[in-house]
Amino acid sequence: MEPDRLAQILAELSSGGAESSARLCQAARDAVGMSGAGVMLMSGDLPAGSLCTSGEVSNLIEELQFTLGEGPCVDAHQKGRVVSEPDLADPQEPRWLAFTARAVPEGVRAIFGFPVTVGAARIGALNLYRDSPGPLSDAQHADALVMAQVIATWVLDVQGAAAPGMLADAIDHGGDFYFLVHNAAGAVSVQLDVSVTEALIRLRAYAFANNRSLLEVAQDVVARKLRF
Repeated sequence: MEPDRLAQILAELSSGGAESSARLCQAARDAVGMSGAGVMLMSGDLPAGSLCTSGEVSNLIEELQFTLGEGPCVDAHQKGRVVSEPDLADPQEPRWLAFTARAVPEGVRAIFGFPVTVGAARIGALNLYRDSPGPLSDAQHADALVMAQVIATWVLDVQGAAAPGMLADAIDHGGDFYFLVHNAAGAVSVQLDVSVTEALIRLRAYAFANNRSLLEVAQDVVARKLRF
């Protein structure tokens, strides 16, 4: 990425205001020249929620990864390296079977995950997709690495200024952190006497087995229509 282009992106993201987090994904999409981008924040090894997306398809990609617990962002975060699938419809080694079955019909043909980290701090992953198959060019790969670093620095700076225990407004605005799902996981953890992480896995498994969205299942748990 050219220095003047990086400076332009940093200027846009540092301009402040409630829309800053939303601009992260738009900047990543445009800088790398992709069809869309999303940023998934992680809690441990599991998705915590989406910081931002650049459009409907990117939003679906993030929702699928959160619901299913699989996908390029999950792998990139857990493995600490770039994850690349240049032909999601016809991969050399099939993976993310549930994710792929939903993403390909929506036009996701190539998808890439880049870890979002600062030093030893693992924050999440940047997801980039394209509506045509093919690998990233060397320049695109380099630009994506730079954008992942920009995003990591922005998140740490913004959250560092927030009150202890509170999510920064600039992060919360425009993101989707599925608070209802996390509330349901807390309820299930009490019902089953398991950790919240295990409860979230149980919720995901139930949603997948019953062909329902994770949000729908969570709503039923919170409304006490469903008990585990």
